[in-house]
Amino acid sequence: MEKVVVITGVSRGLGLEMCKQYLASGAKVYGCSRSPERSQGLLELKRAFGSQFELVPLDITQPGMIQNLKYVIEEPVDILINNAGIYGPAGLSWDQVTSDPWMEVMQVDVVAQLMVVQALVEKVAASGDKKILFMSSKMGSMGDNQKGGSYIYRSAKAALNAVGKSLAIDLKAQGISVGLLHPGWVLTDMGGPNALITADTSVSGMRKVIDNLSLKNSGQFFSYDGSVIPW
Repeated sequence: MEKVVVITGVSRGLGLEMCKQYLASGAKVYGCSRSPERSQGLLELKRAFGSQFELVPLDITQPGMIQNLKYVIEEPVDILINNAGIYGPAGLSWDQVTSDPWMEVMQVDVVAQLMVVQALVEKVAASGDKKILFMSSKMGSMGDNQKGGSYIYRSAKAALNAVGKSLAIDLKAQGISVGLLHPGWVLTDMGGPNALITADTSVSGMRKVIDNLSLKNSGQFFSYDGSVIPW
């Protein structure tokens, strides 16, 4: 039986590359994006893979659209990858941070992530793989923070890590394993032109991490290369 993979934030970058690789592996993929019809990459994949690839309109700032996922996606979900997220204002010093953009990033990068899990957790529990992944960042590691700054993004990813760690404990009884992923510094719109690795390299590595995720290592914070990152 083919695996069913649900991925959020797929219009470009890592999300789009994840769709490509999972489709090529034979999985059925639900790609969730605010406006999938505007992404040439998604439309090309849809033409190539047909019913193996379903495009799902999803704005994770809209609770109603999140709740609708449980009706749009009918099958058990083997792998749920929460990839959607935003960076927010960059380059702000501690005394330039204001509350509104901070709250927006926290809503998207933390709160909405748990809402997606709430909507789909029963379908994940009914699957064979039973895996939930969150796209975090090394920027959320307090042990690795040597440069300071980036208050909004760092705090959001640290909070997301806390959510994922608690879910790993709370969902263990249902057989669900949870992983937090650092994709590396990737050549995407968010990563910029000075990044160190390609999206292909990052996603290939993260797929191996996902393959190796189990209840034994659930709740850990992994880099794309499989190494464990300090909290």
